[in-house]
Amino acid sequence: MTWPRGTAAAACLGVPLVLLVAGWGPLTAGHPAQPVLLGVVAVVGTAVVLWKRTPSWLAVVLAVLLVAPLVYLQPFAATGDTDDATVLRPDGPVRAGLVFHPGARVDHRAYVPLLRRVAARGFLVVVVKEPLNFALLGGDTASLRAEHPGVPVWAVGGHSLGGVAAGRDVAADSSVRGLVLWASYPVDDLSGRTGLRAWSIHGDRDGFTTPRDVAESRKVLPADTRYELVPGAVHAFFGDYGDQPGDGVPTTSRAEAQERIVAHTAAALEELATPARGSSPSR
Repeated sequence: MTWPRGTAAAACLGVPLVLLVAGWGPLTAGHPAQPVLLGVVAVVGTAVVLWKRTPSWLAVVLAVLLVAPLVYLQPFAATGDTDDATVLRPDGPVRAGLVFHPGARVDHRAYVPLLRRVAARGFLVVVVKEPLNFALLGGDTASLRAEHPGVPVWAVGGHSLGGVAAGRDVAADSSVRGLVLWASYPVDDLSGRTGLRAWSIHGDRDGFTTPRDVAESRKVLPADTRYELVPGAVHAFFGDYGDQPGDGVPTTSRAEAQERIVAHTAAALEELATPARGSSPSR
C-alpha cells in the first residue's frame, strides 16, 4: 500500500470517528442523518480508497472531497445545561403554537432554554431537528403541526437560515398565520401574502444578518411587519452555542439580549393569539 493511499484511508476512517467523539452530544441528540453520514464515509469511503483499482491520486482526492464537508458540517454545540426536548408545553391552556427552525450548523438544543421561556407564557413550541443541521434540507412542517390538533393558530419561525426555512413554510401553506424571524429574512416574496402577521427580531451588532440586510428585506415581507431591534445583540445571542466566528462585537450581555428576544417573541405570539387586542405595527 502506498503512503498516499494509506493516508487517504486513515482520513476516511479517522476523521469521522474523531468528529463523532468530539460532537457526541449534538450528533446523538439531533437528526440521525449526520451520524449516518459519518458512518457511510468511514465505511464506504475507506473501502473505495483502499480498492486496488482506485489510483492513489484519486484516492487522495476522494478522501478530501468526503472528509472536508464532514468537518464543515460539525455543529456548534449547545452550551450550559442541555435539554433534549423538542416539544415545549405551557402549564396551562395552549393559546398559539410556534414551529421553530434552528440556524445552520447549530445544535437544536441551543434554542430550547429561550423557547422554553416563550412556551411558559401560554404557547406550544416545537423545535425542529434538521437533517445535517440545515433547515432547508428538511421537509414541510405541516406534519409536525398536525400532531397537535388542539393548537388554535400556528406561527413558524427560525434563526438565521432557519428563518429562510420558516419563510418557505409560510409560502407553501396558507394555514400558517404567523412568521417570527430571529436575525433572519425570507428569500420567498411574502409581501402579498394575505392573513399573515410577521415579526422581525434582530440585533444591531449582528455580523451576519446586519441591520442593512433587515432593511432590504422589507420589500419581501408584508407591509405591516413589526420590526423589533435588540440593542447591542449579535447573531449568536439568539441561541446558547457560544461565540460564532465572523459575528459582530456585542455591546450588551447575552442575558439582557435574550430577555428582550424572549419578550418580543412572546408578544408576537400574544398578538397572533388575540389579534383584536394587538397593537398597531411599528415601522
